[in-house]
Amino acid sequence: MTISSNLSSIQNSQYAMNQSAQRVAQAGRDPSQTDLSKELTDQMMIEKSVQSNASVIKTADEMLGSLLDTKA
Repeated sequence: MTISSNLSSIQNSQYAMNQSAQRVAQAGRDPSQTDLSKELTDQMMIEKSVQSNASVIKTADEMLGSLLDTKA
């Protein structure tokens, strides 16, 4: 998995989170159309996905930094 694919996953997660947030906001107007427990569970899973992808990017950055320090 490359850094660009992790960034892409984070962007996809951001889109999914925005969609879920809109459905939750609409529940205030029409609660019968939205399953809040599903939306909140989805949001927690999206949050964990973003955290995982960010961790991979951070680790790759640290490894690259170490490699550059070794070459210097």
